[in-house]
Amino acid sequence: MATQHVLLRAWQVSGGHHQDCLGVEGRGGLPGEGPQGQAGRDASLAGGPGSTRLGLWGQDAGLTQVEEADCRAFIRRAAQGDTKLLANLPDQRAALQHRALACLGGPQPRLSASDLLLLGVLVCDMDASSIAAADPHVLQNLRHCPRLTAAQQAALNRLLASGRTILGHPGSWNLEGLQALGPLASYISPGLWMQLQEAVGLDFFRSIVAACRAGQLRQRDARRFVTNFLEAKSKAVSSPSKRDTGQWRPCVRGNITAATLHDDLFLVRYDCGQLESCLGSRVLRDNLDPLLQHPLPAECQQVVKAKLARVYPGGVPEEQLRLIPSLAYLYSLSEIGQWHITSKDTVVTLLAPDGALENQTEAILQKFLDHNGTITGALLVAIGGSRLCWMSPRQIQAIRPSEFRLAGALDISSCPQTRKNVLFDKAREAFASASTTDTYYRFMRPYLGGAPVEELRHLAQANVSMDIDTFTNLNPRVLQSLSVGNVTTLLGPNVGDLQKARSHPIISSWLRSLNRSALSELGLDTGPTGPTSPAHSTTGTPSTTLWTRHQAPTSEGPGSTAPSSGSPPAHLGYLPLAMALPAGLLWLLYGGTPRPSWGHPQGICSMVEDCTAPAPHAGEQGLARGAGRLPRPRCRPQGAWPHPPS
Repeated sequence: MATQHVLLRAWQVSGGHHQDCLGVEGRGGLPGEGPQGQAGRDASLAGGPGSTRLGLWGQDAGLTQVEEADCRAFIRRAAQGDTKLLANLPDQRAALQHRALACLGGPQPRLSASDLLLLGVLVCDMDASSIAAADPHVLQNLRHCPRLTAAQQAALNRLLASGRTILGHPGSWNLEGLQALGPLASYISPGLWMQLQEAVGLDFFRSIVAACRAGQLRQRDARRFVTNFLEAKSKAVSSPSKRDTGQWRPCVRGNITAATLHDDLFLVRYDCGQLESCLGSRVLRDNLDPLLQHPLPAECQQVVKAKLARVYPGGVPEEQLRLIPSLAYLYSLSEIGQWHITSKDTVVTLLAPDGALENQTEAILQKFLDHNGTITGALLVAIGGSRLCWMSPRQIQAIRPSEFRLAGALDISSCPQTRKNVLFDKAREAFASASTTDTYYRFMRPYLGGAPVEELRHLAQANVSMDIDTFTNLNPRVLQSLSVGNVTTLLGPNVGDLQKARSHPIISSWLRSLNRSALSELGLDTGPTGPTSPAHSTTGTPSTTLWTRHQAPTSEGPGSTAPSSGSPPAHLGYLPLAMALPAGLLWLLYGGTPRPSWGHPQGICSMVEDCTAPAPHAGEQGLARGAGRLPRPRCRPQGAWPHPPS
């Protein structure tokens, strides 16, 4: 079946033509997968003429209905996806973990290499003790975790210190081995860095700083590594009198020059104390950009900020503001009040993802508006929808409707409800002149999280067939005011998706407010395993000690170490069976939620770009022998950790 583009809804990806998007059957397979891999995968999935095929499941199929012969194939596919997409679906995430354990025969005291090959990114939810006890192949899995908790970092360091990995004991590590660790190298503790041969450590330091200065690595990740490495170097100083005591020290390394700042070992030669003593005002003023290309530790950033205050007592000038997004988080609102911002380019630079904190957004934008700046559609797109959440209601109201229309669909899902309400009013002002109800709904869809009950009833009467993703972003209080009839009409043919999304907090809360009669009207199960009663798994209740809190994306300031957040896994003995994981979520995990386009409001499924990265899959030598390459859902232009030379 040669389907390349198929109109889909996010919760209706199963069966029929959808199999090409799932990549389970047909000619596509996994992106980057060769004939051997596809043939092997097909063989593992095909258990005979009557066996269940992943691409042919009905919409209500779940993990509990997977035939045992297909269990590992299903989990392997799901484990190659992006589990962050299940951040708001704790029951489904826990069910995925539950089924993965069941595929392994229950909780394992020590995960083997084959276990880890199956689990893939699900290892990112493992607790620290399981990581420390696992086969060394666990390094391949951990490389693809977006963030490790403090306990997981400690477990990683215990594993590395044990010498059980292919790197051997820290004293025998080499440059290629460190580069093969990828982003895990940024979590290596100062204690381990102290055990490395000095030349190896310096070579690796040089490679990381060079990648950071070239824009190939996020400063936040490089800064974490640099901070740990320099702490180890400081501890290695034999004489306590030579260590930085917080007091002013004379410049002993020689004055810092423009040439000095182009040295990738600059931060090794000049610690923060020497930076304070050896960096002159003129060199700072003329070379601020190359200086801030280095991943300065937080202490050194404070030194630079203090020096800038002495050089520019009336506030940092605009031409220099464009160079300091990595320092922006250090400035108070009163200090931002001294800035003069006249260009939207300055605003975009300061509000970049690694720039100012979210709660600095309003102050920075206000300085721009105070100098006759205008919030245009292009500016809104450049800074992203999440920054809208931190604009004041007055600033939002100042956006011209025409500019809001030009901005199109902005993601405001992270906004607090009060901002969603204000943004809905602005969107309605901008799109009220739409020629048809369908056009109006298409434009308003991202902003319906702030819609009042009257608006939703109007849309229901217009038969817009709201998709479940939009429904889960509605105001929870407004949702409680909708009758079963309102919801049925509003969702139209998508009403069946309530069954699959019922573990979502918004839907779960609404369903709990309904009686059995109303649930039956919606076509939902009202028996002992229905949405109003906790269900006990028929496959038993494995221990949950293998799993830890999953990491949901957090917002943190540059240089900060914000704690990871997320939902704890639900008790595995109380998972609704029907929520074990719909087949459609397998595609969501792998390819992401379809986003609306003006031509295709329901989203388009297409194979993602073939961006391969080392991962726990068979075929290529890596940290663990026999490790291979895993097709990644998306390419990222920046953030790739330096790889060992081929």
